[in-house]
Amino acid sequence: MTTSTLTPLAGSQLGNPVINIAIFAAFVVATMFIVVRVSSGRTKKKETSDFYTGGARFDGRQNGLAIAGDYLSAASFLGIVGAVAYYGYDGLLYSIGFLVAWLVALLLVAEPLRNTGRYTMADVLSFRMKQKPVRMAAAISTLLVSFFYLLAQMAGAGGLVALLLGVSDDFMQNVVITLVGVLMIAYVLIGGMKGTTWVQMIKAILLVTGVIVMSIWVMALHGFNLSSLVQGAIDHVNSVQETAGQGESLLEPMGKYGSNKVGFISLSLALVLGAAGLPHVLMRFYTVPTAREARRSVSWAIGLIGTFYLMTMILGFGAAALVGKENIDQMPGKANAAAAALAFELGGTLLLAIIAGVAFATILAVVAGLAITASASFAHDIYNNVMKDGKADPRVEVKVARYTVLVIGALSIIGGVAAKSQNVAFLVSLAFAVAASANLPSILYSLYWKGFKTQGSLWSIYGGLTSAIVLIIFSPAVSGAESSMIPTADFAWFPLDNPALVSVPVGFFLGWLGSVLSDEDNTAVSTEMEVRSLTGADAGGAISH
Repeated sequence: MTTSTLTPLAGSQLGNPVINIAIFAAFVVATMFIVVRVSSGRTKKKETSDFYTGGARFDGRQNGLAIAGDYLSAASFLGIVGAVAYYGYDGLLYSIGFLVAWLVALLLVAEPLRNTGRYTMADVLSFRMKQKPVRMAAAISTLLVSFFYLLAQMAGAGGLVALLLGVSDDFMQNVVITLVGVLMIAYVLIGGMKGTTWVQMIKAILLVTGVIVMSIWVMALHGFNLSSLVQGAIDHVNSVQETAGQGESLLEPMGKYGSNKVGFISLSLALVLGAAGLPHVLMRFYTVPTAREARRSVSWAIGLIGTFYLMTMILGFGAAALVGKENIDQMPGKANAAAAALAFELGGTLLLAIIAGVAFATILAVVAGLAITASASFAHDIYNNVMKDGKADPRVEVKVARYTVLVIGALSIIGGVAAKSQNVAFLVSLAFAVAASANLPSILYSLYWKGFKTQGSLWSIYGGLTSAIVLIIFSPAVSGAESSMIPTADFAWFPLDNPALVSVPVGFFLGWLGSVLSDEDNTAVSTEMEVRSLTGADAGGAISH
């Protein structure tokens, strides 16, 4: 059995903070240089397209890398490795859930959405509906999903740097969160979608490479035998006095979620279906010029994302075998520190600094993608199509989008500071629950049901949105438990942490009910949408009604 060289940590960081800061700074400088270079060729004539979609000039390989960069968040890297290290089999369920979610998004949504839309998700939802009310509803949903996901990433940034730089006081964590927000604003304002895409491509390469290198290293220490690795994790748990004889529990299902199987089903539903409604991921398909390149980008993304989630299993069991839960438990962030602790165990200060830089890059890339999605939704959907009846000057629209980025950046900094000590899982679950409950029913109905009407779309979006938020507010995720967002209060009456089991069916039911009760006739436009979504004819062109 391999024994950890880590001793129980009395300090608040791993490795050398100076080296960690140097790696962070090197990444920021390098990526900012690339953003400035790639954005220098933007023309005023195509400024709107450049800002929202990078001019749709990325090929399938590049967009596949960027999709992986957008989809693989810090929660995937740090959270899943920690979950596997702590709970074994149950932790793997997160990997499976995220991977299956990506396949659902690809098979049901990605290409038809790209063929039918132009800049935002609302382009698709309003294609055959009354433009203003549906665009407003879709934009509100997009902004809420993006904002809560932003809060989770910003709060995660504060926790990550607290571990790696030895930052324990509130002021310095606030400085770190503010820095992330400022960098996010700079990436988007300088580079638009083109610059953001390059940041995501670089991040994806670094993240997948780092995970593969660490996985090979862990497997080499166990003779490239997965059974030996798993047995090493079991033996380590059994060797610790407090957990002696409990190692086999790593291979038993429902060890973590067994007390509330219905709650786990609800969480799984949110993870699997929520990704197909995440607007910042779906928007990536507007950055390729043809349906063929969209399919090619899907192939690249599948390979990268599938590889990543397979490797998280190895890293999680590696952290359990080589570091041990008892050591990870004594670090700030606990389970979220497992990946960093494993890197330190394998390669010392230098590897830790590199992996920390990759995790920081992951946060920067995801928040930049979220910011540009939210700004595009407000400027294109609300300002142009609702307030200006679709007749806004393109340059003024982009200017509004840029101002929106500043507002979103400021709000995310304030929210991140307020949420840094709160339950980040609550924020992520809210984003996924809203996406699965409000966005996905309308997307699927719009693409696949000719009988879908404006009233159904509005009922589905607002009903799914309201039910998800209300149920989470009155759930144990917010109050009534030690792990709640407000542990000192108890106003929870809904028994599940995640509302998807109720709110997703509500979204689908209201979409159907509102449509069958409406006498609207949009048959002609429905036929046009079906042809365009399946063939890509005139994809990205102007909406004809």
